[in-house]
Amino acid sequence: MHIQERDQARRLYTAEQVRRLDRCAIEGHGIPGIELMERAGRATYEAARSAWPNARRWLVLCGAGNNGGDGYVVARLARAAGCAVTVCALKDPAALAGDAATAAQRWREAGGTAVRWPLAPGAAGGIEDHDLVVDALLGTGLDRAPSGAYGEAVAAVNRAGSPVVAVDIPSGLHADSGVALGQAVRAGLTVTFIGNKRGLFTADGPDHAGTVEYSDLQTPHSVRDSEPDSGILIRENIISIVLPPRRRNSHKGSYGWLLGVGSDLGMSGALRLCGEAALRSGAGKVTLVTRPEHAALINVGCPELMVRAMDGGAALAELLGEVTALVAGTGLGRSAWSRELFAACLDAPGPMVLDADGLNLLARTEREANGPDLPRGRWILTPHPAEAGRLLECSAAEVQSDRVGSAQRLAARFDAVVVLKGCGTVVADPQGRYAICPLGNPGMATAGTGDVLSGVIGALLAQGLTAWDAATAGVVAHAAAGDRAAAERGERGLLASDITHWLPAVLNP
Repeated sequence: MHIQERDQARRLYTAEQVRRLDRCAIEGHGIPGIELMERAGRATYEAARSAWPNARRWLVLCGAGNNGGDGYVVARLARAAGCAVTVCALKDPAALAGDAATAAQRWREAGGTAVRWPLAPGAAGGIEDHDLVVDALLGTGLDRAPSGAYGEAVAAVNRAGSPVVAVDIPSGLHADSGVALGQAVRAGLTVTFIGNKRGLFTADGPDHAGTVEYSDLQTPHSVRDSEPDSGILIRENIISIVLPPRRRNSHKGSYGWLLGVGSDLGMSGALRLCGEAALRSGAGKVTLVTRPEHAALINVGCPELMVRAMDGGAALAELLGEVTALVAGTGLGRSAWSRELFAACLDAPGPMVLDADGLNLLARTEREANGPDLPRGRWILTPHPAEAGRLLECSAAEVQSDRVGSAQRLAARFDAVVVLKGCGTVVADPQGRYAICPLGNPGMATAGTGDVLSGVIGALLAQGLTAWDAATAGVVAHAAAGDRAAAERGERGLLASDITHWLPAVLNP
């Protein structure tokens, strides 16, 4: 089952795609560029007034391009509403061109003036003397660190600590990758236009964008439809779409049998976390295969889990043929025992989730000249950036520099649905489709949360969801449960099992 994406505010675009959307609105629908600029400025002004209704002294930092033009519109509207507005121009308004020049001229005609950077002592005061800063410096075309006066302005805004609203995108943030290019403005609110820029929602994006408000600038839906290869934001409502109400006439066999394989010596908790999360996510039954040394202890406190002790992979083959779905790798280790069970799992006939040490063993297996055949087309890989780097034979930093692209390359390379974990978790499939989860919090950066995620996704596979639906719904359910746990107990000190506790509430909307 695939969701038809009707909520166009959820679509994600690259900077180049958004430029084409702009051209489509202007050339294809006859909306003048200056009219789009006026609408963008008004959307920003209204969002800022709603977020900071008591802000009276506004500082609007205007750059050279259309982003700066939007800023002049914001300044004019704020001044007309009675706010004390200082415009600081990093480019002489007289030297502007096109729609930005028109917006600057309208600001002057309304009685506004502009000072130049750096802000000089005087009536306007410094950045910190303003109730609100509007960042209209640099737009989506930026591909290098802000330098010169722009770099100085970005650094000064961050030092001042005043509330900031960013116009379209925080200055210094890469629109596609979400990477802060050297330094980037840290905004409390970003108002973005025409199409959501995917970099706002992954990597450094959430730390710099703050709350993101989207405005389509009253352009037709056909504008967004003109770019069919967009990604999507994953929202919680996917859960009720892919998991309909259960039939009364059902039994545990109706909801799948999940097998978990992992937990080498000293890591029994990983598989236990995975298994309990799978039960809490609706799997009909869960069996865990692990080391004989701790098999008797792994379901203490959760007797609903079934546990099988195995010395090697030979005994695993028959069980693999009976279960509905498989999760392999949580706490699996890299010992001879680990490698033997991993090799057996690759022959599993059904869908599987490969996580943690399973991914590390996969990276090693792929490099072997005569390695086993891989279960392409029927698995989900759930790497964090370091594991993704091993699979792509690059560094974790390179993965983070292009999270969407890295996930897409992994998906194509292994013919798998890939879940690249991290801030703004990315899901990608071999056809190039991608989705980003905007939920989750820093409290989830703790041991065991990945084991819980693999159990959630495995349970959804066992209940018959496609790999794509299991991955996207599993990611958002896990993140939403983490957000509820953090709301209850705070982020610092959050445990993976706290997330598991909230899974039934999230999965029964």
